[in-house]
Amino acid sequence: MGAASPSYKATGDREPLSLWFSGAGACELRAEALPAMGENEVLVRTLFSGISRGTEKLVFDGKVPESEFERMRGPHMGGRFPFPVKYGYSAVGVVDDGPAALKGRLVFCLHPHQSTFVTHADMVHLLPDALPPERAVLAANMETALNICWDAGVMPGDRVAVFGAGVVGSLVAFIASRIPGAEVTLVDRNSGRQSLAEALGVPFSSGADLVGEFDVLINASASAEALDQAISLAGFEARIVEASWYGENPVQLNLGGAFHARRLSIVSSQVGAVSAAQRPRWDFARRLTKALQLLGDDHLDALISGETPFEEIAEAYPGIIGDPQTLCHRIRY
Repeated sequence: MGAASPSYKATGDREPLSLWFSGAGACELRAEALPAMGENEVLVRTLFSGISRGTEKLVFDGKVPESEFERMRGPHMGGRFPFPVKYGYSAVGVVDDGPAALKGRLVFCLHPHQSTFVTHADMVHLLPDALPPERAVLAANMETALNICWDAGVMPGDRVAVFGAGVVGSLVAFIASRIPGAEVTLVDRNSGRQSLAEALGVPFSSGADLVGEFDVLINASASAEALDQAISLAGFEARIVEASWYGENPVQLNLGGAFHARRLSIVSSQVGAVSAAQRPRWDFARRLTKALQLLGDDHLDALISGETPFEEIAEAYPGIIGDPQTLCHRIRY
């Protein structure tokens, strides 16, 4: 599994660099001193990493609530919230040194944007043979989407609305639409997202033409207005899943009207814990392995909205993260 492509050759001894957020809206590349490798550790040379706009924008803008400073710490994060901080969680690379079973293999790791890094062998996950490393930067988002679908409990035949055609919302709609008989609509006020939905094979709506009642409604838009609309479209005892993270932004909801009479449920979904329905049998490693397998579909390349060389990322990052059209932006090392 995951043998390295011949095109990915060692680049010699270069000083490792990493991307740091030095203050609100500011970032820079810094030299990174690597620790000495220990037993059962690997040296990974990064090929690609992915910018996940939703969460990274909150971090970049300094809007992580103080109450969440510890819970928001990602694997291998550097520094402390709010700043300076080295953040990110979608790195794909080749193992240049380590156990023989991993050396030369393509792997995914939850790691910030950094050209070379050392980590424990248990922290890297082999790419399936069918998965190009360029697409594997979507693994963390796919893992989140998989967990959301588990929390939503989508069943065959369900009528499902997914609000927010960002990367996570689109992946949720992609997974749910493959459940037999499920009628899934991807909803976004930006009509330009229709072409993305079509590329993924999912019906699209701008929201104005949604009618009838839905069995499951998932909000991945970080919009209170979308959550209100989900409540208004929910059928009797329907399940509403709030998958957005608002940071410090307050949210107001209309819980009057038929909310109580319809006996609606609003539940949160967050990737930091495996969905309760799956938890007795699934751990984080099994969930991420399945997420990597689910990325084997070529249609998912539509979620990569651009690419920037790593040496240019500090200058380009504010524009990338500030552009609402950004989906997953790939960094090439």
